Amino acid sequence: MWKAECCMNNLVYIYYVIFYLSLTYGLFFFVTGLWGFARNGRKQIKEHAPKTRFAVLIAARNEEKVITNLIDSLKKQNYPKDMYTIYVIANNCTDNTAGVAKKAGAKLLPCEGVVKTKGDVLKQTYARFLDNDEVDAFAIFDADNIVDPNFLKEMNNALCSGFNVAEGNRDSKNVADNWLSGSYSLFYYMQNFFFNKARMNMGLSAAINGTGFVVKKSVIIKNGFDPVTLTEDSEFTAQCSINNERIAYVEKAITYDEHPVRFKDSWNQRKRWSKGTLQCLRTYGGRLIKNIFKNSDMTSLDMLMMFIAPIVQVASLFIIVMLAGFKYMGIQLMDLFSYIFASGLLFFVVTYLIGVLTNVFIFKFNKQSVKEVLSSVFLFALFIVTWIPINVVCLVKKDITWKPISHDRNVDMDKLLNRNN
Repeated sequence: MWKAECCMNNLVYIYYVIFYLSLTYGLFFFVTGLWGFARNGRKQIKEHAPKTRFAVLIAARNEEKVITNLIDSLKKQNYPKDMYTIYVIANNCTDNTAGVAKKAGAKLLPCEGVVKTKGDVLKQTYARFLDNDEVDAFAIFDADNIVDPNFLKEMNNALCSGFNVAEGNRDSKNVADNWLSGSYSLFYYMQNFFFNKARMNMGLSAAINGTGFVVKKSVIIKNGFDPVTLTEDSEFTAQCSINNERIAYVEKAITYDEHPVRFKDSWNQRKRWSKGTLQCLRTYGGRLIKNIFKNSDMTSLDMLMMFIAPIVQVASLFIIVMLAGFKYMGIQLMDLFSYIFASGLLFFVVTYLIGVLTNVFIFKFNKQSVKEVLSSVFLFALFIVTWIPINVVCLVKKDITWKPISHDRNVDMDKLLNRNN
């Protein structure tokens, strides 16, 4: 009897340790996310005459169906045409991506050697321009993107205002296709508002999220670029933190991305993201912790918190399972959360409704018709919950390979601009 009671006390102790660590984690992002409602971030970027010469880089693999729309939108930039050049790096293609891109007006760059990830493509492409005096900065896009006409203009403003790296506003070109594409859109809208915009307002650093960002060539020359994980964007953000390179969030520099509409594609993509995040934790966690304590660096703390997200999400599942077990065994816990959870269905209903209201706010803030995305408003919770088994798989499985996602959603720039007016 004594042994059983001692074992149960240990379980309760373990529960409280995990619970309070997870609660602290959630409160950290909740409190810092409130800075998204401030406006002082806009004051940090001033208007400047065109000065930056851009090499616009597009890594493309079997993207012949969508790449023309991207190139057309880039050719329509409200920026001097002699100050940017569009380059397409077609890698591992089995279709006519290169021919279509050349016909649309882009220049082609060769992709040599073994290329397994987008990071590999960018590494060798950056190297081609390091001695090129006619390039000041790189602008990076995915082949399925469409770019707002003012993107380069706004990024020039950011670079001329003193920033060396800048992330744009990631929007969606297929937000209303189905609940899944809408959930992706909502996920990025939340990242834009509660993280990137909030960090910009706080005077901290935004995060690179894969596409629609710019980096000065001098940063690559100084710090290098040699990604070793599946998520080169998160890895580069960590490197910027360690090297005290602040990343700006440029809200007016908009990129429209195509999101998956098939759950299998979403599963594979998010599995790569989660595994890459864990790889970044293993590779950069120690250096981030050192930077936190040595320099009291908030940006490094941000990145460390982001990298442990898969672990925290799995821990949240552990908390729910333990609470259910305690309730079944009649064990009373003394914290408020456990008391509320004991109310059963009411707890989950209230939590879910708060999430729905937040989703409505975010969609309206981004000028989306809530009526057109109702399925995403109500099923976004499912999108988040399905991340838990993905993270479990990534924690136990060593090797996760990059798998391509097909893109075929053709939307022209004029239609997107009309949608957001």
